[in-house]
Amino acid sequence: MSTGCTIAVGGFQHETNTFAPHRATFDEFERADSWPALTRGEALFSAMDGLNIPISGFIDAAKTYDHRLYPLLWCSAEPSSFVTSDAYERIVDEFCDLLESADHLDAVYLDLHGAMVVEHFEDGEGEMLRRVREIVGDQIPVIVSLDLHANITDAMVEHASAITIFRTYPHLDMAETGARAYAMLDKILAGDDMIGAMRKIPFLFPLTSQCTDFEPCRSIYESLEAVVAETPGLSSIDFACGFPPADIAECGAALVVYGTDRAVVESTLDKLFQQVLDAEPEFENELLGPGEAVLQAIQLSGKKPVVLADAQDNPGAGGTSDTTGLLEALVDEGAQAAVLAILYDPEIAGQAHRAGEGATLDARLGGKSGFEGADPFHAQFRVEALGDGHFVYTGAMKLNSRAELGPMALLRVIDDHADVRVIVGSTRAQCLDLAIFRHLGVEPTEQKILAVKSTVHFRADFDPIAERTLVVAAPGAHPCRLVDLAYRNLRAGVRLEPMGPEH
Repeated sequence: MSTGCTIAVGGFQHETNTFAPHRATFDEFERADSWPALTRGEALFSAMDGLNIPISGFIDAAKTYDHRLYPLLWCSAEPSSFVTSDAYERIVDEFCDLLESADHLDAVYLDLHGAMVVEHFEDGEGEMLRRVREIVGDQIPVIVSLDLHANITDAMVEHASAITIFRTYPHLDMAETGARAYAMLDKILAGDDMIGAMRKIPFLFPLTSQCTDFEPCRSIYESLEAVVAETPGLSSIDFACGFPPADIAECGAALVVYGTDRAVVESTLDKLFQQVLDAEPEFENELLGPGEAVLQAIQLSGKKPVVLADAQDNPGAGGTSDTTGLLEALVDEGAQAAVLAILYDPEIAGQAHRAGEGATLDARLGGKSGFEGADPFHAQFRVEALGDGHFVYTGAMKLNSRAELGPMALLRVIDDHADVRVIVGSTRAQCLDLAIFRHLGVEPTEQKILAVKSTVHFRADFDPIAERTLVVAAPGAHPCRLVDLAYRNLRAGVRLEPMGPEH
């Protein structure tokens, strides 16, 4: 093990859905939401301490071996459309200025996402890595951790000395991935001549097909570490499933392999590539219409709640989190003991706080984002509970992370035939943790139906309490049927879905 090195650490995270309506401005990165706010210098260490974030895992592993860590900056923003040129250049310029001010660096670690698209170019991470290389040169190792949904590019592989990628979706191994990045760095610092190779998968598959709790992803990911352990000359294997709602040339899944023996790296890549191709028919994308999903949930309802995933309005994939298709279906079909979360409407959340608990509101809820086909839900609502949006996540994915979601309200739809409540928020945030319901006094295990604006991440906390989970195709800016997307920049020949037509 190497010891006593100086390593610069930092991160810049965004997952870009180019089909979404709203862009990520500098303000989005500057403020806290479900993750810490933009953090600079020494404050980075306290902000990340104890969190399930890659940079936390890297820091803990590096400190174990008595390395000196030079903090740069770390920031993230909720997934949306393009990162504005202003935001990107301000953040990367500051990042590079801090990097240039560091003396006698032995290595650099970057906590990136891998699916950032900027207004003025497609590959946010590849360009950032290129600029980092201009500063540190070719001899200093630059280690990167990426999200499972990364759209890995040739530039990322060219400029990074090694890449590690999440292996779980829901992402339970984020800090672990940072620790694996340190392990790769340690091998390089110890003298290993790391050889890397990447291969793109020739088909896209939606996020609904990427969950590692189910086949075929479960078997693919479970095999990775065993192959490394059994193969001399092999150091690391990772598989990025890609983030398909990104209209860029290099969108899609990819395999990345590192080792000290080029022949072993290439042969391993060949075998895993074929494993993924063979699994193509197994990727499923079962989606129900809102009305059908609600009726099934009513029929299934028993001692445990049925969970409805409003997958296409997932703010964690660029959705506006304010479409009302599933809410309307819950009311129209007469759902009982049903709660939907989180519907983004800061205007109505503010009105509820001004009116107070017990008040009645005549309101047009949601549908204010400008997303085409998303209309407000007009009804009478009773304000049942209010919250300030400050609470601690309790689920495994975001355990110990502090939510900063602003004013929130629990509203009951006043209707003679339906028993439906809505958790309204002032910040777009994915509903992936039971603490969101409990913050407003709702015990999720006591409900018949839980409707969550999430695609897969909710499963880590909600599936254990669920009678069954149904995935719903209600209106939203995160399309799950990829053949319906109007790709213009995607490279030719890629199949738009497993076993689907070519672009």
